[in-house]
Amino acid sequence: MAEIIEISSPEDPRLSDFRDLRDVALRKSIDASEGLFLAEGAKVVRRAASKGYQARSFLMAPRWVEELSDVLAAHEAPVYVMSEAMVEKITGYHVHRGALASFARPELAPAPEIVAGVRGEHRRIVVLEDLVDDGNIGLVFRNAAALGINAILLTDRAADPLYRRSIKTSMGNVFNVPWTRVRGLEDALAVLRGDGYVPVALTLTDDSITLDELVAKDLPRLAFVFGTEGAGVHPKTEQQVDHCVRIPMEAGVDSLNVAAAAAVTFYATRPR
Repeated sequence: MAEIIEISSPEDPRLSDFRDLRDVALRKSIDASEGLFLAEGAKVVRRAASKGYQARSFLMAPRWVEELSDVLAAHEAPVYVMSEAMVEKITGYHVHRGALASFARPELAPAPEIVAGVRGEHRRIVVLEDLVDDGNIGLVFRNAAALGINAILLTDRAADPLYRRSIKTSMGNVFNVPWTRVRGLEDALAVLRGDGYVPVALTLTDDSITLDELVAKDLPRLAFVFGTEGAGVHPKTEQQVDHCVRIPMEAGVDSLNVAAAAAVTFYATRPR
């Protein structure tokens, strides 16, 4: 059972996991060096705990102690309790509504293990190539969870799914989709092709097929490659995949935000 500890000072050194949330660069450095990530809001805290992540500590206003009593009972981590105003003063944010938790980062499974763990007649895996915006990472994970994507592979330069903004925009769905990192696209494609996946890149080229044409192929194992914001997938990537795919659009619009394009693609290729 977690120990309930009332805190009276925002300077208490035991609260170090929850400081500097407004300083993005510093916060990312702290999270990586300390091997932790933060879950904000009762729903996200509960979702992380339900997936087996090990809590380091909790920070919450009194009203959340009873609401999250089952979560707290399952962990030995200390529960720091203070007024909601003080929680906001420490973190600099109100969006969490007075409930946060610090969790230990897990060791990532190797890509072959993630891919081999996918089951089902129709399988779909996503590769995020150098996608650097935390918010977009979170939205892609949320779309993936909602629309039945089996796993996500991220290249080394892609943003961190366990950074606080990624978790927040995903509504905690980074915990619901298996994922790991790969050194580069070549490594991802080798693993995927070895397990029978057909890799396709969402990109505009002269020989891109439409998303409808891809769906008509009825491929049982698909791997979707999405590139970075603005530039999209690398030109070399377009030569390495089996198909380049575009989403037909109107009104002179040539592209969608990567998260929107992902949602359209995931829905169009869902198992029938």
